[in-house]
Amino acid sequence: MTPARSASAASNRRGVIAMVAAMATFVVNDVLVKLSTQTLPTGQVLAIRGLFAVAASLVLVRVFGRFSDLKAMAHPMVALRGALESAIAFTFILALAHLPLANITAILQAASLILVAMAAVLGIEKVGWRRWAAVVVGFIGVLIVVRPSSEGFTIYSLVALASAALVGARDLVTRQIGAGVPSAVVTFTTTIVVCITGWVIGLTETWQPVGQRELLYLTGAALFVAAGNYAIIVAFRDADVSLVSGFRYTVLVFAIALGALVWGDLPDLPALFGTCLIVGSGLYTLHRQRVRAAEVTAS
Repeated sequence: MTPARSASAASNRRGVIAMVAAMATFVVNDVLVKLSTQTLPTGQVLAIRGLFAVAASLVLVRVFGRFSDLKAMAHPMVALRGALESAIAFTFILALAHLPLANITAILQAASLILVAMAAVLGIEKVGWRRWAAVVVGFIGVLIVVRPSSEGFTIYSLVALASAALVGARDLVTRQIGAGVPSAVVTFTTTIVVCITGWVIGLTETWQPVGQRELLYLTGAALFVAAGNYAIIVAFRDADVSLVSGFRYTVLVFAIALGALVWGDLPDLPALFGTCLIVGSGLYTLHRQRVRAAEVTAS
């Protein structure tokens, strides 16, 4: 593993922007996938969405002129990331089909806590108590916003928690991929592995007819998940993991906005308070990172 180090301010800004963009695109993907799982089984959703996602990722490779770099797909860390992403996709979609979006969103926010813990334990980054506290406050904000009920905690909640742990592991692996491996190639590799996983799982299922509506859902989901995968890779390439991961909580902001736009669900006062905690913890984490960077520079 790479020893502890601090990223530059520019790298951290780029990482934060990419993380926020990833959260926005992933929320749209989640909504479209959940709509699809109402009539289609998990493997079929993964397989069909995967085909479109591979095509979208190939376009990314073409746009960035990275065809000559496709040999990097054989890089061990790139392959490992693809395997982790396929496990995440399966566990997430399986849980999403059986849990309310609010419940699974709350559970998945544990990924940031798991990620910070992994980074600290493995010595990848030095994480002070203030940033730990900010992450915990953000997670409390998540619980206030979604307020998952005890009745909603089933075996699929545990599946969602496993997905969160896999997300933490995936993001650490992303951090270990060398700068010489283009993000577009990593995205392309990931979508291929996830697509193959979907088709393998699909062999054990009874596939359902795909109507025009489901096809539109899965096409849109593929485009958004491909964009989100690219953004999440960029977010962790050269930025501080514990800093960038704090902005994962912005997914709640986008979820609330999309819920209001699509279903007319407006947040109440507790939800607004929780959202303020989430945003505030992210901003405070950014502030602490800047303070720490200034101290290192001055020493």
